[in-house]
Amino acid sequence: MTKGIRRQGRELALKIIYSFPDQQRDIGVILDEFWTNFRFRDDLLGETVEDDAEGQPSEQVRQFAEAIASGTYQQLSFIDERLRDSSRNWSLDRMSRVDLALLRMGAYELLFCADVPTSVAINEAIEIGKRYGTRETPGFINGILDRIGKDRSGEI
Repeated sequence: MTKGIRRQGRELALKIIYSFPDQQRDIGVILDEFWTNFRFRDDLLGETVEDDAEGQPSEQVRQFAEAIASGTYQQLSFIDERLRDSSRNWSLDRMSRVDLALLRMGAYELLFCADVPTSVAINEAIEIGKRYGTRETPGFINGILDRIGKDRSGEI
């Protein structure tokens, strides 16, 4: 079964976001390195994304992934502040890198993507967390993103 373009894009965006723990490098360089070095055909989970003849993601998947990753990168300080405010008893340093990348991606969609309903942004992060995180990831992600989602209408 083929995953939708947006799900594929979100999964790739997660991998890109995972690769930038801070803002010390230009997002263009990060994206170029990702598209050059990431091996799509033999993903760790044994799945491929919708691709072209060279094994690269389709243009639609790539554009969606880049939009999320670039937006997250550009708003990283604001997003991290919101995550700090919403994550009770957890500092960002204590979170796993996968969970933090998922939270950053989900928070970006909640705070800056008016076309994505709150429930979709949260559910997508949870579903992707089930694939890439630990057993505790979905509940952890849900709790924090739900707090951000409840404040959504007043932030944009």
